[in-house]
Amino acid sequence: MELLFLGTGAGVPAKHRNVTSIALKLLDERNSVWLFDCGEATQQQILHTTLKPRKIDKIFITHLHGDHIFGLPGLISSRSFQGGEGPLTIYGPKGIKQFVLTSLKVSGTYLKYSLKFHEINEPGILFEDTQFKVSCLPLEHGIQSFGYRIQEADHQGSLQVEKLKEVGVPFGPLYGKLKQGETITLPDGRTFNGKDFIGATQKGRIVTILGDTKKTANSVILAKDADVLVHESTFEGSEQKMARDYNHSTNRDAAEVALESGAKRLLLTHISARYLGKDAYALEQEAQKTFKHTHIVKDFEEVNIPLQKETH
Repeated sequence: MELLFLGTGAGVPAKHRNVTSIALKLLDERNSVWLFDCGEATQQQILHTTLKPRKIDKIFITHLHGDHIFGLPGLISSRSFQGGEGPLTIYGPKGIKQFVLTSLKVSGTYLKYSLKFHEINEPGILFEDTQFKVSCLPLEHGIQSFGYRIQEADHQGSLQVEKLKEVGVPFGPLYGKLKQGETITLPDGRTFNGKDFIGATQKGRIVTILGDTKKTANSVILAKDADVLVHESTFEGSEQKMARDYNHSTNRDAAEVALESGAKRLLLTHISARYLGKDAYALEQEAQKTFKHTHIVKDFEEVNIPLQKETH
């Protein structure tokens, strides 16, 4: 599981930062990619990576401001030409369906795959299967804006084969029963409980990706115990009033949310074009005074999210 940042800027494209788009790469987990927001020129950004548009099967839109959705029509169209035949589902606020379908109709675009929409009527669980659960809550941005929490199911520990060999359990169908936690009996009368030969459980990962917002209680709820929290940081801490006036967050706000939620890592994105070079690094340093494990991300940066082992 990796996060690939295709755009980390706020408002308008800049030479050093494109507008918002984040890819959650789940290639090992389910051979797919989930996209969060799709600002202008997202497909152009993808060309500089190894990401394949045909692998994208879900797109989650946080809100309908242009810097988060203007790349959608182009990406959706190109996906058809690049071998994408599997269905694509778009989640987002009411209006996202009309925006996309109108763009496709006016441009005479024909898709080779089915396009589905899930417009959010109320907060809660948007998607759930045996591997992942995605839920959302509303944020505060002056326009309907959502934050998303992606929670992975726990991974069962692996069968301790060497330990079984040491006690003389012969390799074969019995291993499968032990892995299921069953109790087996050998010809010599000895019994073994499979639960005694299963390694430590690996806790499923939690990734929280927030849309544009002022600091809000829902941000903390969504980020509770997250392995990674992705939070906007449009302004520096000294510009608190401007952040409030424009319904955005400062780097300090983001750090406070990470601290209060018990998140493990904070990734700052949606950076105003006014912060270049040392000024951008200063945003990170200031936030680290509140939350040590803070990092400001750049376009094309990829962040690995490893599994954490737990005591059996």
